[in-house]
Amino acid sequence: MRWWGSRQWAVAVASALAMALLLGFATVLIPNDVFSRDIPPMPWNYPVWLATSVLTGMLAASYIRPAAPATPGTAEPTDRTSRWGMAGGLLAWFAIGCPVCNKIALLALGYSGAMTYFAPLQPWLAALAMVLTVLALVFRLSGQQQCAIPGRQAAERERMDS
Repeated sequence: MRWWGSRQWAVAVASALAMALLLGFATVLIPNDVFSRDIPPMPWNYPVWLATSVLTGMLAASYIRPAAPATPGTAEPTDRTSRWGMAGGLLAWFAIGCPVCNKIALLALGYSGAMTYFAPLQPWLAALAMVLTVLALVFRLSGQQQCAIPGRQAAERERMDS
């Protein structure tokens, strides 16, 4: 990230804010009149929400090419990281959402089943979401290593010496 320019940092901030608003409104961690939540949020929901937002913002910024042309020796990260990042965001949404407001859990398990079986799994889903998102970010950033390139004059001197 030390080589990121203002474009990458702007995308990181904008994406983190967008993810925070999207998750916050949809899971009613940000109170609103559009969505409702039957079960109040757990204390761990807020740090997971914010961490997911920041990590997702940084992951989105890693897809922005620098303004300078790519340097020889810079590896292009694999595409599997995008799947890991999306899975992490989706799992975070399931993790911090209301267990009985989740239509999938409610239809599959019923109200008492969602509270008995799905609610205790939510912290584990949150942990898995964080691991997947961090792994995606680490793999993306490891592919952005840049190699030092000798200046034009140094390259010409080296060529003349040989």
